[in-house]
Amino acid sequence: MDIYQDFAGVYDRFMDEVPYEHWGERIDRLIQKYGVSKPERDTEGLLESERNLVVDLGCGTGTLAELMYAKGYDMIGVDASECMLNVAMEKKEKSGSEILYLQQDMRELELYSTVGTIISVCDAINYILDEEELLTVFSLVNNYLFPGGVFIFDFNTDYKYREVIGDATIAENRGDCSFIWDNFYDAEEGINEYDLTVFVREEGGLFRKFEETHYQRGYSLEQILRLTKQAGLAVVEAMDADTGEAVTEKSERIYLVAKCGKKF
Repeated sequence: MDIYQDFAGVYDRFMDEVPYEHWGERIDRLIQKYGVSKPERDTEGLLESERNLVVDLGCGTGTLAELMYAKGYDMIGVDASECMLNVAMEKKEKSGSEILYLQQDMRELELYSTVGTIISVCDAINYILDEEELLTVFSLVNNYLFPGGVFIFDFNTDYKYREVIGDATIAENRGDCSFIWDNFYDAEEGINEYDLTVFVREEGGLFRKFEETHYQRGYSLEQILRLTKQAGLAVVEAMDADTGEAVTEKSERIYLVAKCGKKF
C-alpha cells in the first residue's frame, strides 16, 4: 500500500523549510572526498558511465535528485510511492532534466548496472522497521555500488523519537492547507507512529480532509554500524546531521558515509 497517497500532493508545501540545498552541497562534498563519482560527464566506456551514476534511494518528489542533477551528476531516483514519483515526474518535465525514475521498494532494489554513489536522506531508512530487512537494503546497496563507491545516508536516532518528538503533536496552518501530526512512540518496540490529518482547500473554497498513518523505527548508531558491517560496507565517516560535527548521545539525525566493500 502506498503510504504517500493524498499527502504526496501537498508534501512539498509542508517541506519547504527542509534544507535540501545544504544537503546537496554536503553530499557533493562527501562524494568528492570519498567516492568515485564526479560531476564532469565522461562518456568513455560503460564502466565510466556506471561510475558517474548517483542513485537517490527513497527520492520522494525528486527535489534532491533535481539538485544533484543540476550539479552535473547522472541521476536515478528510486521510490516505492507512485504518487510521490508522479510529482517528481512533473518536476522533471518542467526542468527538462534527464533523471530516470524507478518505482521500487528499496528492500527489492534492482538496477541495470553498478553505480558510483547511492544516497538516501530525509529519514527514508527509518521506514524500514525490521533489522533483517534493513540488512537486506544495505546488502543490496553494497551489491550495486561500483568498487570504491559510497553510500551516503541519514537516519533519525532512537533518542529523537524517545526524547524529542515521541508522543508530541505538531500542527501547522498554511492558509490553503493545514495539518495535524500526532506522534506515538512505542519505546519497547522502538516504533514511532505518525497519525497525519491534512486539510486542503479545493475549488469553491471547501476543504477536503484526508488521513494517513506512517510508521518509522528509531535506530542507534551502534545498530547501524553493525548492520552496515554485516552487509560488507565500511563506514568512513559519521556526523551529527544538524551540526556537521561528531555524533553525540543527543544527536537526533546522523549522516553516515560507507564505502563499498568490493575491490576493483
